[in-house]
Amino acid sequence: MAIFGLRDIKKIASCLKTTLEKEKDHFRLKITSERRSLILEIYPTVKLGKREGSMVVVYTPNSHLQLHDCSGYVISEDLGEVTFVGETKEKISGLVVERKAACALYANVKRELISGDFTRLGIEVMLSGVALSLAEEILEGSKQAGSRK
Repeated sequence: MAIFGLRDIKKIASCLKTTLEKEKDHFRLKITSERRSLILEIYPTVKLGKREGSMVVVYTPNSHLQLHDCSGYVISEDLGEVTFVGETKEKISGLVVERKAACALYANVKRELISGDFTRLGIEVMLSGVALSLAEEILEGSKQAGSRK
C-alpha cells in the first residue's frame, strides 16, 4: 500500500501552508517564509534499485536531502511541521520539514533513543530523540498498513 495518496499530500500541504503541484511521478510543494525557501518533493512510488518505494526530497539553496523508503509521516499542526520517517529494524531516520521553510535530518538514530530518558543524553543526541519521538506512534504501528497520521 502506498504511503502517500492525494489525500495525504493535501493534508501535508495544508499543514505547511502551501499549495501543491502534481508532476508526472511526484508532488512538488514550494515553502517560503520571509528569509527562506525550500522545495519539498514527494514521490509516492519510485524505483529504488530492484524494488519500488517512496522517497521524500528537500531542496534548499544550500542542501539536497533525500529520505528513501519513507514508511510514514506525522503532521504536527501545533508545531507547523511534518516529520517523514524511514526505518529499519534497529534504526530510524527522520526528515522534518517546517512551515517556515526550515528542515532537519536525523539519520540512523537508534530506536532506543526515541523512547528513553532524554535527560541522560547529551544535548546533541537529545535533539534527535525528542524530534523523532513525535513519530513514535507510527513506528509502533508500522507493521500495520498505512502507518501515517
